[in-house]
Amino acid sequence: MPIVVDIDVLLAKRKMSVGELADRIGITPANLAVLKNGRAKAVRFTTLAALCEVLECQPGDLLRWEAPDTAHSTADTVDAADAADG
Repeated sequence: MPIVVDIDVLLAKRKMSVGELADRIGITPANLAVLKNGRAKAVRFTTLAALCEVLECQPGDLLRWEAPDTAHSTADTVDAADAADG
């Protein structure tokens, strides 16, 4: 996924554990791990705001966009989908 979550970086800078952050923002450590490991499909603005408040950062410090690798470009995906449709 081209959106990268940099919670690990901020946790290390703040010398805070995942469990402590989860407690302070009010979500389970398992849900925080899903977000932290880039497996989340969405994040609520209330969760993002809580992360920013506790970690004293901006949303852009937590989330960044990386261009997808060229082997799986959007055009290749669309062409493959069109071919599958016949």
